[in-house]
Amino acid sequence: MATIRDVAARAGVGTATVSRVLNEVGGVRPETRARVLEAASALDYRANGVARALATGRFRTAGLILPDVSNPFFPALARGVEDAAHADGYAVIFGNADNVPEREAEYVGLLRDRLVDGMIIASTGAPAALRELVGHVPVVLLDRRVPGWHVSCVSTDHRLGARLAVEHLLARGHRRIAHLAGPPGIASAEDRLTGYRDALADAGVEPESGWVERGAFSYESGYELMLRWIEVGLDVTAVFAADDLLAIGALQACQDRGWGVPERLALVGFDDTLLARLVRPRLTTVLQPAYQMGVQAWELLARHMADATAAPAEIVVAPRLVVRESS
Repeated sequence: MATIRDVAARAGVGTATVSRVLNEVGGVRPETRARVLEAASALDYRANGVARALATGRFRTAGLILPDVSNPFFPALARGVEDAAHADGYAVIFGNADNVPEREAEYVGLLRDRLVDGMIIASTGAPAALRELVGHVPVVLLDRRVPGWHVSCVSTDHRLGARLAVEHLLARGHRRIAHLAGPPGIASAEDRLTGYRDALADAGVEPESGWVERGAFSYESGYELMLRWIEVGLDVTAVFAADDLLAIGALQACQDRGWGVPERLALVGFDDTLLARLVRPRLTTVLQPAYQMGVQAWELLARHMADATAAPAEIVVAPRLVVRESS
């Protein structure tokens, strides 16, 4: 295995010059730099990553913490982050919090101790652990804001997206519209619930007791909550679900109990994951451009890693309603 001395000997320079070239430090003539790079390539020299990081203060790695990698929305986010990071020469270390704040906090500590250059986090709700990162590494929030924490963030206008969903149902003549809401304390779930209430209020509709149920962002939760509604005979004609998995679980419960969709119950989800196009009837839903959001989150993080004084920025993506057969 070639050493830095081998590269220096082949290029006819000192080891310090090789180190400056490989660590991208200035002060080396272009022709000398080219000679060193040619020698390193010819010898298949691989610099010690830890030594290079200690010299430059950069490990060329970033952390990405997601709440649930089994939810198809989040792998699409991750792909956007990873593709953009790879193009910039960075590796991404993933952590799946499994919707458990304590597990998220463990990943935050683990990645901080691994000396990543920055983190992108779609938080499950562990603000105390996140605030400990201040002054350690740059952080960008993705999809979910953390109230009271002023850092860069890329998210959808969840409140507007919910309004679009409910206004669509109202325009179709529905007045009795229930909501399968996401977990309490998650900013995106709270904003979607607010958007649902806003749209009904603007239409002069007062939600009745039992029209809102909270669950996890999961198929199982949607199935169980919808089944409960069916069994008690909930008198509604439409349901807006806070994500596609909740909606698809509700769809399956309706099909298992003979409630036709959309004949007996119209159904709208949120995210526009691939599953929304695969189920039958195909799901009307609110589109979030997950891949593009991941790319934008990386671009913000790259800006903060390059300039520690850069002011926090917030990117709010406009959602779009995609109408299909379920409504």
